[in-house]
Amino acid sequence: MTSLGWSFVAVAAQLLQPHEREAALGDLVEATESAWQGLLDVLSLVLYRQAVLWKSWRPWLAAFGLTAPNSFLLMGASVSVSQAVLGLTGQKVPDGGRLTTSHDLVDLPCQVFLLLACSWAGGFVAASVSRRTLWVSASLCALPCLLCLATFRTESLSRVSLLIFLPPAILGVRRGIRFARVKLSFAIALALAITTLMAGRLNGGGSWIPSWALLWPIWYLAALSREYGDKPNQPETGSTKAVTTS
Repeated sequence: MTSLGWSFVAVAAQLLQPHEREAALGDLVEATESAWQGLLDVLSLVLYRQAVLWKSWRPWLAAFGLTAPNSFLLMGASVSVSQAVLGLTGQKVPDGGRLTTSHDLVDLPCQVFLLLACSWAGGFVAASVSRRTLWVSASLCALPCLLCLATFRTESLSRVSLLIFLPPAILGVRRGIRFARVKLSFAIALALAITTLMAGRLNGGGSWIPSWALLWPIWYLAALSREYGDKPNQPETGSTKAVTTS
């Protein structure tokens, strides 16, 4: 298996689970098929495994119920935080205002906390709910980002301001991929803090979050932590499992 064709087979086999990958490559070594026929066999197996995963509700929730809508909301939140930081430094923000009042100075840390916490929680839930279809969720996050980067036209802000949410989201994804279970007390405290701050901003006329769509992942995380609070660290059936983390 040293030709170029077999190299493609080996790359395609990386999309399989380790035990399936070893079995598939072992069968191909023993078979008399060509490298390109082997590549077709491996890709067929990959597509079949992916199709089986999408029979569950989990991939649909992670990709279309979480990643796709929340990417737009978190980009808007990232821009809002960037504008607030500009106002704090005394520069004019795109709407012509400045950050000068004590209320604004207190509000900025709240915005930053909500952005970081909602981004992290969304990434964690997306990865833990459907780890094996995470590539679809990642694509549904990348496409809106690329679209908005291409159309973003604000002189006082860099296009990078759209992507402030990505680092905490990636950290959440890394935790979720490792099937890390957040402690119940921490998850509930975080959910209550986010809900309280979000309600306060909306009641005060804040427009940073136009939807409560960013709220459900953290409460889902709290529910998940409660469900597995007394269970040993072991994988679930399907595409999720959990291990304890602080």
